Amino acid sequence: MNLPSFLWLWKIAAWSMGVSLLAYLLLAVTGTWMFAARSTKQPRPKWLRPFHLATGTGMATLVILLLGIGVVGTLGYYGNLGHSAHLPAGLAVVALVLVSVGSGLQIGPKHPWARPIHIGTNIFLGAGFVTVLLTGWTIVQKYLPKV
Repeated sequence: MNLPSFLWLWKIAAWSMGVSLLAYLLLAVTGTWMFAARSTKQPRPKWLRPFHLATGTGMATLVILLLGIGVVGTLGYYGNLGHSAHLPAGLAVVALVLVSVGSGLQIGPKHPWARPIHIGTNIFLGAGFVTVLLTGWTIVQKYLPKV
């Protein structure tokens, strides 16, 4: 089997992407739960907000790790960037995550604008993750051995 030397890096990226998607789904569930509790004026469990924040921190960290892996791996393998639509899709996801984190940390009575920006950004982030997943899959196909 003639595999590139950067295969270990792509494995880390694949696991990071999978865990990022799981985190995104958990954030969607916990965010919806918090929204429903607020809308119905029901109390939410005390652990829910800290769990949402910790999961969001983990997802943001993984997305930044994925950016680093993509840049290092692509530069190491090709010598330059920009070989597919995966780069702009990935950069868009990183930007959306940063906007989501920034607006999410501002949510509160003093910043009524933050919640709609946070929610809207996260809707676009879902589409961004799908795009990154699809464009990344075409890249992965280059590294899989031909059957």
